[in-house]
Amino acid sequence: MTKSQLIERISRKLPHVPRCEVERIVNTVFDSMVEALKREDRIEIRGFGSFAVKVRKAREARNPRTGAKVHVPRRLTPYFTVGKELRDRLNPQRPGGDSEITDPRGEPVRAATPTAHELDAPSVLSPTAPAPACPPPPEEARGRAAFLQ
Repeated sequence: MTKSQLIERISRKLPHVPRCEVERIVNTVFDSMVEALKREDRIEIRGFGSFAVKVRKAREARNPRTGAKVHVPRRLTPYFTVGKELRDRLNPQRPGGDSEITDPRGEPVRAATPTAHELDAPSVLSPTAPAPACPPPPEEARGRAAFLQ
């Protein structure tokens, strides 16, 4: 799924919210995540996973073609660790043949997030009226939003 497809899906699920507002929200979330990772902060989304960066120290390397020494600067490498709930939802078959997830008492656990079928179903809460048009974004945000597309 691309960012545009995500925006489109959210817009369909929330027809009362203008598409441009959905786009602004998605861009704001992604911008916030990028800024947090630049600060070397860890981002945890419970049940989904966590994003973090590994710091690769500056070092001296060699150009394999010429053998000349090359300085490689410090780098931040992002990585993602999947959360238990997401892993269990992607792989519902448990060792031993159990196909449903249970709590410590053995009771079946219903997922907190909707299934793909529920995402495509019309929402009872969403009004049928189309969303109003959005005003153009502020001048300083236009370049940044275009960069993230």
